[in-house]
Amino acid sequence: MTVPSFENLRLYILKHLANGGIWRKAQLVEPIAAHFNLSVEDIAQEYESGNGAILADRISWALSYLALSGLLTRPKRGHYTITDLGKRYVSKSEAEITAYIKQKMAEREQTQKLDNQEITVGAEEVNITPKEQLEASFHAIRQEVYREILDTILSKTSQAFEKLVIDLLQKMGYGGRLEKSAQVTRPSHDGGIDGEIREDVLGLGRIFIQAKRYQTDDTIGRPYIQAFVGALQGQHADKGVFITTARYSAEAIHYAQNLSSTRVVLIDGLQLAEYIYRYDVGMQTEQTFTIKKLDSDFWDEMPDDANKPIK
Repeated sequence: MTVPSFENLRLYILKHLANGGIWRKAQLVEPIAAHFNLSVEDIAQEYESGNGAILADRISWALSYLALSGLLTRPKRGHYTITDLGKRYVSKSEAEITAYIKQKMAEREQTQKLDNQEITVGAEEVNITPKEQLEASFHAIRQEVYREILDTILSKTSQAFEKLVIDLLQKMGYGGRLEKSAQVTRPSHDGGIDGEIREDVLGLGRIFIQAKRYQTDDTIGRPYIQAFVGALQGQHADKGVFITTARYSAEAIHYAQNLSSTRVVLIDGLQLAEYIYRYDVGMQTEQTFTIKKLDSDFWDEMPDDANKPIK
Protein backbone atom coordinates (compact mmCIF):
# COMPACT_ATOMS: atom_id res chain seq x y z
CA MET A 1 0.00 0.00 0.00
CA THR A 2 1.00 3.61 -0.46
CA VAL A 3 0.83 6.22 2.27
CA PRO A 4 -2.74 7.61 2.34
CA SER A 5 -3.35 11.08 0.98
CA PHE A 6 -3.67 14.14 3.13
CA GLU A 7 -7.45 14.20 2.56
CA ASN A 8 -7.87 10.51 3.45
CA LEU A 9 -6.03 11.05 6.71
CA ARG A 10 -8.08 14.09 7.70
CA LEU A 11 -11.35 12.23 7.32
CA TYR A 12 -10.13 9.10 9.10
CA ILE A 13 -8.63 11.06 12.01
CA LEU A 14 -11.89 12.96 12.43
CA LYS A 15 -13.87 9.72 12.52
CA HIS A 16 -11.38 8.05 14.87
CA LEU A 17 -11.40 10.91 17.36
CA ALA A 18 -15.21 10.94 17.26
CA ASN A 19 -15.00 7.79 19.42
CA GLY A 20 -13.84 10.01 22.28
CA GLY A 21 -10.71 10.58 24.27
CA ILE A 22 -7.63 12.74 23.96
CA TRP A 23 -5.03 11.59 21.45
CA ARG A 24 -1.41 12.34 20.64
CA LYS A 25 0.02 12.04 17.14
CA ALA A 26 2.15 9.02 18.04
CA GLN A 27 -0.96 7.18 19.28
CA LEU A 28 -2.64 7.58 15.89
CA VAL A 29 0.06 5.84 13.84
CA GLU A 30 -1.01 2.31 14.82
CA PRO A 31 -4.77 2.65 14.13
CA ILE A 32 -4.07 4.53 10.90
CA ALA A 33 -1.66 1.82 9.75
CA ALA A 34 -4.21 -0.88 10.55
CA HIS A 35 -7.06 0.96 8.80
CA PHE A 36 -5.08 1.61 5.61
CA ASN A 37 -3.24 -1.76 5.65
CA LEU A 38 0.17 -0.08 5.82
CA SER A 39 3.31 -2.16 6.17
CA VAL A 40 6.27 -1.35 8.40
CA GLU A 41 8.04 -0.12 5.25
CA ASP A 42 5.10 2.15 4.39
CA ILE A 43 5.17 3.70 7.86
CA ALA A 44 8.92 4.30 7.67
CA GLN A 45 8.89 5.67 4.09
CA GLU A 46 10.74 9.00 3.97
CA TYR A 47 10.68 11.95 1.64
CA GLU A 48 13.17 11.82 -1.21
CA SER A 49 15.25 14.51 0.47
CA GLY A 50 15.43 12.45 3.66
CA ASN A 51 13.61 15.11 5.66
CA GLY A 52 11.40 12.88 7.77
CA ALA A 53 8.78 10.17 7.40
CA ILE A 54 5.91 10.94 5.01
CA LEU A 55 3.16 9.38 7.15
CA ALA A 56 4.21 11.17 10.34
CA ASP A 57 4.36 14.48 8.49
CA ARG A 58 0.92 14.03 6.94
CA ILE A 59 -0.59 13.07 10.30
CA SER A 60 0.95 16.17 11.93
CA TRP A 61 -0.41 18.53 9.31
CA ALA A 62 -3.80 16.80 9.17
CA LEU A 63 -4.13 17.37 12.92
CA SER A 64 -2.94 20.96 12.56
CA TYR A 65 -5.44 21.86 9.83
CA LEU A 66 -8.30 20.13 11.63
CA ALA A 67 -7.47 22.11 14.77
CA LEU A 68 -7.01 25.43 12.94
CA SER A 69 -10.42 25.01 11.31
CA GLY A 70 -12.13 24.25 14.63
CA LEU A 71 -12.90 20.59 13.97
CA LEU A 72 -10.45 19.53 16.69
CA THR A 73 -9.17 21.27 19.79
CA ARG A 74 -5.91 20.97 21.71
CA PRO A 75 -6.45 20.73 25.49
CA LYS A 76 -2.66 20.92 25.84
CA ARG A 77 0.33 20.89 23.53
CA GLY A 78 0.50 17.83 21.31
CA HIS A 79 -2.90 16.48 22.46
CA TYR A 80 -6.09 16.52 20.36
CA THR A 81 -9.78 15.89 20.89
CA ILE A 82 -12.78 16.38 18.63
CA THR A 83 -15.10 19.39 18.97
CA ASP A 84 -18.88 19.47 18.62
CA LEU A 85 -18.36 21.04 15.19
CA GLY A 86 -16.00 18.21 14.29
CA LYS A 87 -18.61 15.63 15.27
CA ARG A 88 -21.06 17.24 12.86
CA TYR A 89 -18.51 16.90 10.03
CA VAL A 90 -17.79 13.20 10.66
CA SER A 91 -20.61 12.17 8.33
CA LYS A 92 -19.53 14.53 5.55
CA SER A 93 -17.36 13.64 2.55
CA GLU A 94 -13.66 14.34 2.06
CA ALA A 95 -14.56 17.02 -0.49
CA GLU A 96 -16.88 18.80 1.96
CA ILE A 97 -14.27 18.71 4.73
CA THR A 98 -11.61 20.04 2.34
CA ALA A 99 -13.91 22.85 1.17
CA TYR A 100 -14.64 23.82 4.77
CA ILE A 101 -10.95 23.84 5.72
CA LYS A 102 -10.11 25.96 2.66
CA GLN A 103 -12.80 28.43 3.69
CA LYS A 104 -11.49 28.67 7.26
CA MET A 105 -7.89 29.03 6.11
CA ALA A 106 -8.89 31.84 3.74
CA GLU A 107 -10.66 33.60 6.60
CA ARG A 108 -7.56 33.30 8.79
CA GLU A 109 -5.38 34.75 6.05
CA GLN A 110 -7.63 37.79 5.90
CA THR A 111 -7.61 38.44 9.64
CA GLN A 112 -4.18 37.37 10.93
CA LYS A 113 -1.16 39.59 10.42
CA LEU A 114 2.38 39.49 11.72
CA ASP A 115 4.83 42.35 11.19
CA ASN A 116 2.35 43.81 8.69
CA GLN A 117 2.52 40.65 6.56
CA GLU A 118 -0.24 38.11 6.21
CA ILE A 119 0.29 34.69 7.73
CA THR A 120 -0.59 32.17 5.05
CA VAL A 121 -1.05 28.50 5.81
CA GLY A 122 -1.86 27.45 2.30
CA ALA A 123 -5.58 27.91 1.76
CA GLU A 124 -5.19 26.91 -1.87
CA GLU A 125 -2.93 23.95 -1.10
CA VAL A 126 -4.62 22.13 1.79
CA ASN A 127 -4.54 18.85 -0.13
CA ILE A 128 -0.81 18.46 0.53
CA THR A 129 1.26 19.39 3.56
CA PRO A 130 3.51 22.46 3.58
CA LYS A 131 6.51 20.15 3.80
CA GLU A 132 5.27 18.33 0.69
CA GLN A 133 4.98 21.68 -1.08
CA LEU A 134 8.62 22.32 -0.18
CA GLU A 135 9.58 18.82 -1.30
CA ALA A 136 7.82 19.30 -4.64
CA SER A 137 9.56 22.63 -5.21
CA PHE A 138 12.91 21.16 -4.16
CA HIS A 139 12.40 18.25 -6.57
CA ALA A 140 11.50 20.55 -9.48
CA ILE A 141 14.53 22.77 -8.86
CA ARG A 142 16.83 19.78 -8.58
CA GLN A 143 15.53 18.26 -11.83
CA GLU A 144 16.27 21.53 -13.60
CA VAL A 145 19.80 21.53 -12.16
CA TYR A 146 20.25 17.93 -13.39
CA ARG A 147 19.37 19.06 -16.91
CA GLU A 148 21.79 21.96 -16.61
CA ILE A 149 24.55 19.60 -15.44
CA LEU A 150 24.11 17.33 -18.45
CA ASP A 151 23.87 20.24 -20.89
CA THR A 152 27.11 21.65 -19.49
CA ILE A 153 28.88 18.29 -19.76
CA LEU A 154 27.85 18.00 -23.40
CA SER A 155 29.40 21.41 -24.09
CA LYS A 156 32.81 20.20 -22.84
CA THR A 157 35.39 17.91 -24.49
CA SER A 158 35.46 14.13 -24.17
CA GLN A 159 38.75 14.39 -22.27
CA ALA A 160 37.17 16.80 -19.79
CA PHE A 161 34.30 14.33 -19.30
CA GLU A 162 36.70 11.48 -18.59
CA LYS A 163 38.47 13.62 -15.99
CA LEU A 164 35.10 14.55 -14.49
CA VAL A 165 34.00 10.96 -13.92
CA ILE A 166 37.35 10.16 -12.30
CA ASP A 167 36.91 13.14 -9.95
CA LEU A 168 33.36 12.02 -9.17
CA LEU A 169 34.29 8.44 -8.30
CA GLN A 170 37.07 9.69 -6.05
CA LYS A 171 34.62 12.07 -4.35
CA MET A 172 32.34 9.06 -3.81
CA GLY A 173 35.15 7.37 -1.89
CA TYR A 174 36.76 5.11 -4.47
CA GLY A 175 40.53 5.16 -4.21
CA GLY A 176 40.36 6.30 -0.61
CA ARG A 177 43.23 8.50 0.50
CA LEU A 178 45.80 6.95 -1.79
CA GLU A 179 48.03 9.39 -3.61
CA LYS A 180 47.55 9.27 -7.36
CA SER A 181 44.91 6.58 -6.92
CA ALA A 182 43.17 7.49 -10.19
CA GLN A 183 44.22 8.33 -13.69
CA VAL A 184 42.73 9.00 -17.10
CA THR A 185 44.09 6.66 -19.78
CA ARG A 186 45.86 8.27 -22.71
CA PRO A 187 43.58 8.12 -25.79
CA SER A 188 46.08 6.25 -27.94
CA HIS A 189 46.64 3.58 -25.31
CA ASP A 190 43.21 3.14 -23.74
CA GLY A 191 42.18 -0.11 -25.43
CA GLY A 192 38.56 0.67 -24.61
CA ILE A 193 39.43 1.88 -21.09
CA ASP A 194 39.11 5.59 -20.29
CA GLY A 195 40.27 5.59 -16.67
CA GLU A 196 41.49 3.52 -13.76
CA ILE A 197 41.18 3.74 -9.98
CA ARG A 198 43.45 1.80 -7.62
CA GLU A 199 41.66 0.63 -4.47
CA ASP A 200 44.80 -0.18 -2.46
CA VAL A 201 48.46 0.76 -2.21
CA LEU A 202 49.68 -2.33 -4.08
CA GLY A 203 47.13 -1.99 -6.84
CA LEU A 204 45.65 -5.44 -6.19
CA GLY A 205 42.17 -3.99 -6.53
CA ARG A 206 41.47 -1.94 -9.63
CA ILE A 207 38.33 -0.40 -11.09
CA PHE A 208 38.35 0.41 -14.80
CA ILE A 209 36.13 3.08 -16.28
CA GLN A 210 34.51 3.69 -19.65
CA ALA A 211 33.00 7.14 -20.21
CA LYS A 212 30.72 7.93 -23.15
CA ARG A 213 29.59 11.52 -23.71
CA TYR A 214 26.51 11.15 -25.92
CA GLN A 215 23.29 13.11 -26.30
CA THR A 216 20.90 12.50 -23.41
CA ASP A 217 18.25 10.91 -25.65
CA ASP A 218 20.74 8.48 -27.24
CA THR A 219 20.74 4.83 -26.17
CA ILE A 220 23.74 2.69 -25.25
CA GLY A 221 23.08 -0.86 -26.43
CA ARG A 222 24.41 -4.24 -25.37
CA PRO A 223 27.33 -4.26 -27.89
CA TYR A 224 28.95 -1.32 -26.07
CA ILE A 225 28.84 -3.18 -22.76
CA GLN A 226 30.13 -6.38 -24.36
CA ALA A 227 33.07 -4.46 -25.82
CA PHE A 228 33.80 -2.97 -22.40
CA VAL A 229 33.74 -6.41 -20.78
CA GLY A 230 36.21 -7.57 -23.43
CA ALA A 231 38.47 -4.63 -22.58
CA LEU A 232 38.27 -5.56 -18.89
CA GLN A 233 39.28 -9.13 -19.66
CA GLY A 234 42.24 -7.78 -21.61
CA GLN A 235 43.33 -6.03 -18.41
CA HIS A 236 42.66 -9.17 -16.31
CA ALA A 237 40.14 -7.06 -14.38
CA ASP A 238 36.83 -8.09 -12.87
CA LYS A 239 35.36 -4.67 -11.95
CA GLY A 240 34.29 -1.86 -14.21
CA VAL A 241 32.05 1.21 -14.30
CA PHE A 242 30.43 2.35 -17.54
CA ILE A 243 29.29 5.97 -17.32
CA THR A 244 27.34 7.87 -19.96
CA THR A 245 25.30 11.02 -20.36
CA ALA A 246 22.82 8.98 -22.41
CA ARG A 247 20.68 6.01 -21.31
CA TYR A 248 20.93 2.23 -21.57
CA SER A 249 18.77 -0.20 -23.48
CA ALA A 250 16.97 -2.94 -21.56
CA GLU A 251 19.24 -5.51 -23.23
CA ALA A 252 22.37 -3.67 -22.06
CA ILE A 253 21.08 -3.51 -18.48
CA HIS A 254 20.10 -7.19 -18.48
CA TYR A 255 23.48 -8.20 -19.88
CA ALA A 256 25.41 -6.23 -17.24
CA GLN A 257 23.26 -7.58 -14.41
CA ASN A 258 23.82 -11.19 -15.44
CA LEU A 259 27.58 -11.27 -15.90
CA SER A 260 29.16 -14.11 -13.92
CA SER A 261 32.85 -13.42 -13.34
CA THR A 262 32.87 -9.68 -14.07
CA ARG A 263 31.04 -6.94 -12.20
CA VAL A 264 30.02 -3.97 -14.34
CA VAL A 265 28.06 -1.04 -12.91
CA LEU A 266 26.09 1.11 -15.36
CA ILE A 267 25.53 4.80 -14.62
CA ASP A 268 23.22 6.65 -17.01
CA GLY A 269 22.81 10.38 -17.51
CA LEU A 270 20.21 10.93 -14.80
CA GLN A 271 22.18 8.91 -12.23
CA LEU A 272 25.35 10.75 -13.22
CA ALA A 273 23.70 14.13 -12.65
CA GLU A 274 22.31 12.93 -9.30
CA TYR A 275 25.76 11.82 -8.13
CA ILE A 276 27.41 15.06 -9.28
CA TYR A 277 24.74 17.00 -7.37
CA ARG A 278 24.91 14.83 -4.25
CA TYR A 279 28.70 14.74 -3.98
CA ASP A 280 29.20 18.42 -4.82
CA VAL A 281 31.41 17.99 -7.87
CA GLY A 282 31.49 21.41 -9.49
CA MET A 283 28.48 22.50 -7.42
CA GLN A 284 27.94 25.25 -4.89
CA THR A 285 25.12 25.90 -2.44
CA GLU A 286 22.94 28.76 -3.63
CA GLN A 287 20.50 29.08 -0.74
CA THR A 288 19.70 27.29 2.52
CA PHE A 289 16.34 27.18 4.30
CA THR A 290 16.28 26.12 7.96
CA ILE A 291 13.07 24.61 9.34
CA LYS A 292 12.92 24.35 13.11
CA LYS A 293 10.62 22.49 15.50
CA LEU A 294 9.99 22.66 19.22
CA ASP A 295 12.39 20.87 21.56
CA SER A 296 9.91 18.63 23.41
CA ASP A 297 12.28 17.94 26.31
CA PHE A 298 12.67 21.68 26.94
CA TRP A 299 8.97 22.56 26.82
CA ASP A 300 7.68 19.44 28.59
CA GLU A 301 9.63 20.44 31.70
CA MET A 302 7.39 23.51 32.04
CA PRO A 303 4.10 23.00 33.96
CA ASP A 304 0.90 23.15 31.89
CA ASP A 305 -1.96 25.51 32.67
CA ALA A 306 -4.80 22.99 32.98
CA ASN A 307 -7.44 25.72 32.71
CA LYS A 308 -6.26 27.12 29.41
CA PRO A 309 -6.58 24.84 26.34
CA ILE A 310 -4.34 25.58 23.39
CA LYS A 311 -6.06 27.12 20.39
